[in-house]
Amino acid sequence: MSDVFDLDAYLARVGYAGPREPTLATLAALHALHPAAIPFENLDPLLERPVRLDLASLQAKLVAQRRGGYCFEQNALFRAALQALGFSVTGLSGRVRWMSPPDGPDGARSHMLLRVELEDGPHLADIGFGGHLFAAPIRLSPGIEQATPASTLRLAPFGEALTLQTRLPDGWRDVYRFTLEPQNAADYEMSNWFTSTHPASLFRNHLLAERLTPERRVSLFNTRVTERYPDGRVVERILEEPAALARALDEDFGLTPPADPEAVFARLPPA
Repeated sequence: MSDVFDLDAYLARVGYAGPREPTLATLAALHALHPAAIPFENLDPLLERPVRLDLASLQAKLVAQRRGGYCFEQNALFRAALQALGFSVTGLSGRVRWMSPPDGPDGARSHMLLRVELEDGPHLADIGFGGHLFAAPIRLSPGIEQATPASTLRLAPFGEALTLQTRLPDGWRDVYRFTLEPQNAADYEMSNWFTSTHPASLFRNHLLAERLTPERRVSLFNTRVTERYPDGRVVERILEEPAALARALDEDFGLTPPADPEAVFARLPPA
């Protein structure tokens, strides 16, 4: 597959047949469809396979195959799609704070996100934050609560940076912290190399997957599948064997792993 972006193939993959003008409505529709069709997953790092960010590799993996990817792959593909539609998009980088203590130190810049310019102001777009996928873009305006179909978000100022926060039942929780400094391809290559190859990386030691549809948010962490529904219901189950993992990847996430389920299951730590 070439480095020329195949917009028609991408739109077919996510199931979009609407207008192609670079408007907020188009952005919002694609932002909802993408994480429903192309799930977050880190099978390649877990299996010690390379994660390639060139456009040809992204299209071959995430568009032509029943695969997903993690943030650098997801948001790089999404940026290419938006640019093909005529959007002005800037790549940014964030420091993940999800599941960290409120007063804990910031980590490295290990997450890719996007700034999209629109007539009514810049918006934050991000379809690649595994663990808490977002169903819609939000206005790049600090201090206001912004309801989306799957969560309520806000941007809290933090010095020269902004902290994206989501409202959970027990209060606001930090997701990641970022500045508006544009990032180059080399910045993402460095971060991607670290997160996909460092022996202590989360993505080298645990299996993560997430898919967000209007009906539910389904997440996988190693052998635990968690389904969250709009009415507040939470359903969990443990995958006891490789066959159960294979069924979950297929039926819950629409994924065909790049290795036998036994090989994937053998990489997972005990529940």
